[in-house]
Amino acid sequence: MFSPEQVSKNALETIQLEAESVKQLAQYINESFIKAVRIIHESKGRVVVTGIGKSAVIAQKMVATFNSTGAPALFMHAADAIHGDLGMIQPDDTTIIISKSGESPEIKVLVPFIKNFGNPVIALCGNERSYLATHADIFVNSTVEKEACPNNLAPTTSTTAQLVMGDALAVCLLSLKGFSSKDFARYHPGGALGKQLYLRVADMSNINEKPQVKPDSSLREIIYEISSKRLGATAVLDGDKLTGIITDGDIRRMLEKNESPANVKAADILNAKPKTIDETELAVAALEMMRQYDITQLVVTKDGKYSGFIHLHDLVREGLI
Repeated sequence: MFSPEQVSKNALETIQLEAESVKQLAQYINESFIKAVRIIHESKGRVVVTGIGKSAVIAQKMVATFNSTGAPALFMHAADAIHGDLGMIQPDDTTIIISKSGESPEIKVLVPFIKNFGNPVIALCGNERSYLATHADIFVNSTVEKEACPNNLAPTTSTTAQLVMGDALAVCLLSLKGFSSKDFARYHPGGALGKQLYLRVADMSNINEKPQVKPDSSLREIIYEISSKRLGATAVLDGDKLTGIITDGDIRRMLEKNESPANVKAADILNAKPKTIDETELAVAALEMMRQYDITQLVVTKDGKYSGFIHLHDLVREGLI
């Protein structure tokens, strides 16, 4: 019988148990962990991460994290390794073998072959007395007291611990390499994350219209410019000097207060202190400004002069919101 109360109870117990297990990992950040980081950091090769079963899935995630943070890595399935995939290990590579028990037959076969190659073997293991832990060059402990599975069988807490220790290794390496947001952007050019790191204001403003009127432009001219350029605003320029902007909201507010708008000029209703952003700024900075001031467009400048507009819709279109 389905019981919502029981579901909630099981879920909360799982979260609590895994959270406590992760907290216990702090005791394993020791000399062995530091040595593992040093070996990987000083290696001239790649990090080859291997495992079997659920540990193999964690190994693949670890490889993805290493690669995205500047530590070249590749995944090798432990079962396939002894059937030809050992050939992917090169002389300068460092290997990380992940296993909860450290006693899997495939792991016990694999370790001697890698050591015969002369490659360092780092064991990320939950059993300090296991074959893997005692035969590896470095043992990084990921022991947990019990699985979240009620039968203490299905890898749950143990794989979470492996994942966390892998992230700890990656972050330490990232820090040692001085890996910056610019470096991150190089490896993440796709998707919203990449765009946050490389997309510039000019990439969007340069393809937009550049609405502009003069200080003595009539209300009719202002409305036409705003409507035809579809950016909800127009710049007011005196020669090449930006004197302000007028938004469609400014026009509505003016009409509410003014019964005779026929003689209204741009200079009468402009905002003389518009929010501006240089075209070289990141697009995400434009988004932050719009959120801060609760506006939908910014005036874009180039070398201090009017260059166009960037609109909230531009940021939506690029997936930054």
